[in-house]
Amino acid sequence: MPLGRRTFLGSALPLGLAACSSSPDPALYTIQMKPGPVLPGGPKIVQVRDVSLASYLDRKEIVRSSQDYKLAVMSNDWWGESLAPMLGRVIAMGLAQRLPESRVLAEGGAIPADYNAVVGVNIQRLDLDGAGTLQLLAQAGVEFNRPRKMTSQTFQISRTPSAATTAGQVAAISEAVAEMTNGIAGMLQA
Repeated sequence: MPLGRRTFLGSALPLGLAACSSSPDPALYTIQMKPGPVLPGGPKIVQVRDVSLASYLDRKEIVRSSQDYKLAVMSNDWWGESLAPMLGRVIAMGLAQRLPESRVLAEGGAIPADYNAVVGVNIQRLDLDGAGTLQLLAQAGVEFNRPRKMTSQTFQISRTPSAATTAGQVAAISEAVAEMTNGIAGMLQA
């Protein structure tokens, strides 16, 4: 390698490392399931399929808004884990609390089972609108095996965050996901 290139690379490496070390660590957030109503009965074994996300949400950074044809992303506020698996895990936990007579398992887990019902969720929107209100738009479907039948429902849930911060937005997301989980638990009663 020519001497000029070695000198450039030698001086660029410490500058690059210094730039990385001076950037602050991201704040990591997680969705928490809020308790809901306990319902009697329900399918014996329920599988929650991996959640499908609108592509604009499938990133480590938290999406603040998708208003006015522009995506506002929180550059240093990240999800603590990938959003789709986190939503699946949280919804499965919520359904297990709401349906104590059912065994609720997330797809991709290590426990094999013969499912009586399978839940699928598509999240189409999960961000703030122009007024700062959280908007959750999702579809959920339940497929029962015995007897074989299907049902689906669209959820459009709005929540006003308690504060105009990322933590306030994540708390509003937790509340909206809990409300949707209440609806899914009701669908599993059919």
